[in-house]
Amino acid sequence: MSYLDSKVAQVPAGWRKILHLNWPLVFLLAAVASAGFLMLYSVSGGRAEIWAEPQMERFAGGMVAMVALAFVPIWFWRSVSVFAYLACILMLVAVDLVGHTTMGAQRWLDLGPIRLQPSELTKVALVLVLAAYYDWLDLDRVSRPLWVLIPVALILLPTALVLVQPDLGTSMMLVAGGGILMFVAGVSLWYFGAVIALVGGLVFTVLKSRGTDWQLLHDYQFRRIDTFLDPTTDPLGAGYNITQAQIALGSGGWSGRGFMQGTQSRLNFLPEKHTDFIFTTLAEEFGFVGTMTLLTLYCLILAFCIHSALTNRDRFASLLTLGIAGTFFLYFAVNMSMVMGLMPVVGVPLPMVSYGGTQLTILLMAFGIVQSAHVNRPR
Repeated sequence: MSYLDSKVAQVPAGWRKILHLNWPLVFLLAAVASAGFLMLYSVSGGRAEIWAEPQMERFAGGMVAMVALAFVPIWFWRSVSVFAYLACILMLVAVDLVGHTTMGAQRWLDLGPIRLQPSELTKVALVLVLAAYYDWLDLDRVSRPLWVLIPVALILLPTALVLVQPDLGTSMMLVAGGGILMFVAGVSLWYFGAVIALVGGLVFTVLKSRGTDWQLLHDYQFRRIDTFLDPTTDPLGAGYNITQAQIALGSGGWSGRGFMQGTQSRLNFLPEKHTDFIFTTLAEEFGFVGTMTLLTLYCLILAFCIHSALTNRDRFASLLTLGIAGTFFLYFAVNMSMVMGLMPVVGVPLPMVSYGGTQLTILLMAFGIVQSAHVNRPR
């Protein structure tokens, strides 16, 4: 035992768990959230009470929840994984039946003082149940067809319920997040190759059907594809959002226009400037340097999660940490790709930066589970 370990061993058990927290991860999350507070202050025109202050309050509450969850034994998360998954399925069904509708989408449950978006909780619950499943399953069965169909069904059930809300972005993240966990659990690459080939063949068939008697999509849906491929074909209509976002991204240059000097956001050209498109405000005001700094912080968060997972000898805890890290990666990868025009606009927020109570709180709680796996790992 090293000198440091001997000193740590002398600390009372309760305080020892605080020392064992993944503190670099805590500071990185705080740094990313602080960037979000600055951006929310900027897009509100210097009025912190509109978006920045409520976000700070939610972040403070989320950090308390994260530390509290870090002290929960890892076996607890394994025990409740199935119940958490079933509870999320029931909430998704409730959303489809009596959910609150905003901007044409029925995604929220109105619980009086708060509005809950169950699809955000489902991302974490899906990781929990898949990690528990692969922890229970013998390694020699992981790639057998029957045992592959079970996690596929676990993924597709909530995906279908979210898709009818409609919420294409979350549906994509559920499928991709489940796929990431299946990949790190050791499922054969042949399955992933077959899925990629199937999706590629489906896309090719859909595109080839255009203008034929057996056309698979409506004309307006093909026009959306055209707009995604070339937003300038409808710059004032379907291509307006991405066109304005690209103007903001390009006008930032190397170091940006300066804090609160972004014309696209200040003059309200940017759509959803405080939520889905807040990355473009960062790019306009702080330029390439600012965006790369944020991306570096995100990558460091992933690196510390992956290191924690690879050094954890508990298979469930390791899979759980990798699954949550994969979901976090999907958040910022999809959002950045979306605002840069690399993929269709599907309404995925920028994690820890975009305004929104549900996604911020649930992400911090998810990192609390990561901390639980880190603090309670075999030593």
